[in-house]
Amino acid sequence: MGAVRFLHTSDWHVGRTFHGADLLAEQDAVLAHLAELVSAEAVDVVLVSGDIYDRAVPSAEAVQIANKAMLRLRQAGARLVLTSGNHDSAPRLGAFGDFAAAGGLHLRTTIDRIDDPVLFEDEHGAVAVYGIPYLEPEPARHALGVPDAKGHNGVLREAMRRIRADLSRREGARSVVLAHAFVTGGQGTDSERTIAVGGVEQVGAEVFDGVDYVALGHLHGPQTLAEHLRYSGSPVAYSFSEAQQRKSVWLVDVDGNGLAGVRRHELPVPRTLAKLRGYLEELIEAPEHEDLVESYLSVTLTDSVRPVDAMRKLRQRFPYAVHLDWQPENGNTTANLRYAEAVSGRSDTEIARNFLDDCRGAPPSESEQKLLRRALETAGRGES
Repeated sequence: MGAVRFLHTSDWHVGRTFHGADLLAEQDAVLAHLAELVSAEAVDVVLVSGDIYDRAVPSAEAVQIANKAMLRLRQAGARLVLTSGNHDSAPRLGAFGDFAAAGGLHLRTTIDRIDDPVLFEDEHGAVAVYGIPYLEPEPARHALGVPDAKGHNGVLREAMRRIRADLSRREGARSVVLAHAFVTGGQGTDSERTIAVGGVEQVGAEVFDGVDYVALGHLHGPQTLAEHLRYSGSPVAYSFSEAQQRKSVWLVDVDGNGLAGVRRHELPVPRTLAKLRGYLEELIEAPEHEDLVESYLSVTLTDSVRPVDAMRKLRQRFPYAVHLDWQPENGNTTANLRYAEAVSGRSDTEIARNFLDDCRGAPPSESEQKLLRRALETAGRGES
């Protein structure tokens, strides 16, 4: 029995950095793997459910990487359907959309095309693919003609009402919907930008009833909310909260009866993420950490005194250490005092000494105290 095979991915965020580190090479490598997968699995259509870019105005380098990824996917034999996410500029992403469709790239970035599906044919008839771009509730409720709609739930209900109405006129058509939203039951990470409006950002799963498959975007962890309702997650990790996730995409088969099956395909990891905790010198010297030399690292130092120039020293062994925290084992971190209490009745010299003590967990040395006194005297705050 024939079927249309879809590859569901989302949240590429091309151009995003990771604690200041450029990720373009990692993003390029993973997106190139998607093209290899399309060829190996005979994928007919690639679905990208929003946040192609990380910024509304992406860099020239980010645009180049995204364009190359789309070209590879097309050359591998798949057509593409893309929607805009909350990070994208819908007008920019959708520019030249009609022209791109002639080459197999279908862009759905405007409200007026929500119920205008991209149609794919197989031996059973049509599979209608509807793309819902990210809907900002306030402007969307007026554009959709439902001024009383409340939040994301309200505008997406209207979007799905229009889709179901169009689908009801297409006898025997099977259906796929792309949507960029936070659906109730999904688990977020530290790397998604909030889309809360008035404190409510979640949408009920029942909003998407009545279609064969819903390809969700926005949340960066792969997850299944129902057999037909899934997040693919981002292809690359964008926060240390994603360190234990296995990034993946979904291979979705739609046959004559609707959804026939979904398989998960795990993606390669260009550079792993890890966390380390301990004394600076021990971390630098311990042989058991050798396998983390090429990983992006978040390091928590537990030295009783804040080490000087710690990041530079760490990077001599771990060049991809990108985040550093200090939590001394003795608990001697910055005093939890209000400013007025911290300075009341103290001289400028005492305040400066206490500041150093609070910041690094040890009082200044005699030579450092001399430097402080000299600096205060130069500033006209010396105590003679």
